[in-house]
Amino acid sequence: MSAETSGIALSKQDLREVTAYAAACAETVLDVFEADRPDDPRPRDAIGTAWVFARGGERGKALRDAAWAALKAAKDTDTAAAREAARAAMAAAGAAYLHPLAKATQVKHILGAGAHAARAAELVAGDDPAVGAEHLQRAVRRVTPAVVDVLTRFPTAPGGGGRVGELIRVLDADLRG
Repeated sequence: MSAETSGIALSKQDLREVTAYAAACAETVLDVFEADRPDDPRPRDAIGTAWVFARGGERGKALRDAAWAALKAAKDTDTAAAREAARAAMAAAGAAYLHPLAKATQVKHILGAGAHAARAAELVAGDDPAVGAEHLQRAVRRVTPAVVDVLTRFPTAPGGGGRVGELIRVLDADLRG
C-alpha cells in the first residue's frame, strides 16, 4: 500500500469522539437553519442521530439517511447561511463515516461540521471573516484530546474547497499546533 492509501487504526470509540465533536460544532448554528426553515426538522434530526451514535448507538442506515436528508435540506434553503448550517448538520452525521485511509480528504469528516458552522456564522454577520475566526476558536476550545489524537493520524487538510476548505485548513492547523 502507498502512504496515501495505507490504513489508519480507528476504533468505534474514535469514531464516536469525532462524531460528538462534529455534532457539538453543528449545533451552534442550527438556529441559523431553523430561522430560514422553521418547519424542516432534517438538520436537527441529523445532529440528533449523530449524538445517538456518539453516545453508544449503532452506525447504520439511520445515520446515513439523516446525513443525506440534511444535505437535501441545504438545497431547499433560501439563504447561504442556512445552507451552510444544514451542511454542518450533514457533516455531523457523516463524521461517523470517517474512513481509515491515510488521505487528506478524510480530515473533512473530522472538521467539516466546524468549518461549515463557522462559514454559516460568517454569512449571518455579513460575510465577516472575523466572526468565522472567532467561531473556529470556539471549536478549538471545544475539541477533546481524543479528537486531536485521531486528527493527527491523518495528513493535513487538502487544498481547495473554497472558503469552507480554507476554514478547514485553519482549524486543522490550529488543532495540530
